[in-house]
Amino acid sequence: MKLKLYQVDAFTGQVFTGNPAAVCVLAEWLPDALMQKIAAENNLSETAFTVKSGDTYTIRWFTPVAEVDLCGHATLATAYVLFTQYLPAATAIEFYSPHSGNLTVTRGGDWLTLDFPADMPAAAPMDEQVAEALGQRPLNMLRGKTDYLLLYATQEEVVRITPDFNKLVKTDVRGVIVSAPGKDVDFVSRFFGPRVGVNEDPVTGSAHTTLIPYWAGRLGKTRLTARQLSVRGGYLRGEFLGRRVKISGQAVLYLMGEIGI
Repeated sequence: MKLKLYQVDAFTGQVFTGNPAAVCVLAEWLPDALMQKIAAENNLSETAFTVKSGDTYTIRWFTPVAEVDLCGHATLATAYVLFTQYLPAATAIEFYSPHSGNLTVTRGGDWLTLDFPADMPAAAPMDEQVAEALGQRPLNMLRGKTDYLLLYATQEEVVRITPDFNKLVKTDVRGVIVSAPGKDVDFVSRFFGPRVGVNEDPVTGSAHTTLIPYWAGRLGKTRLTARQLSVRGGYLRGEFLGRRVKISGQAVLYLMGEIGI
């Protein structure tokens, strides 16, 4: 069997930056175990698989070791592939996730906008194990549906964090977000997810479903700008809509090929 495979750098306008995702546009679903093997072989933070069903594209996401409930950058990458390779005249794509419901991506020029459910974080008691694993104690700690959110005073503190992943992998959440006010943007962040096989994710769209509601409330504004301070780096625009958030970014194609399985 031959399958087309695309690799897209998401939340960036330049290759070798942003977050790379693999995308497979399928005629029908493959066995779960096979999709997991493809994701492991790609060895990227996520591989997205999508199948057209009527006017909607069902989408699923796999890290090298597990299927996840929601992935922003791989959804952005999938939309980019569909817009540029399959639906050149379209301005919107409706996705459906079995785990996260309806997800819309719209196109405006070079920018793509995700419409995702908001994940409102709530105060949580300090997890000393997480604080120790990060090497820097945060000001406070919150918890969303799948991740911890740890707040720091400055962008420099976020940059300096060097996690002990052997300790961080023992947490009871999908991942750990660290965030602080930004210098040239409203806020900055990093994301660590060793439990799902991604020590540090370059740019994490799903984390911004938690970050945007938090910073909108703290800063008293609904439109925000953000940077994720990984080595590759990424730039995002966000909008808080109450129960949903909009996350906007650019994307660029790195490769288009064929895999044999």
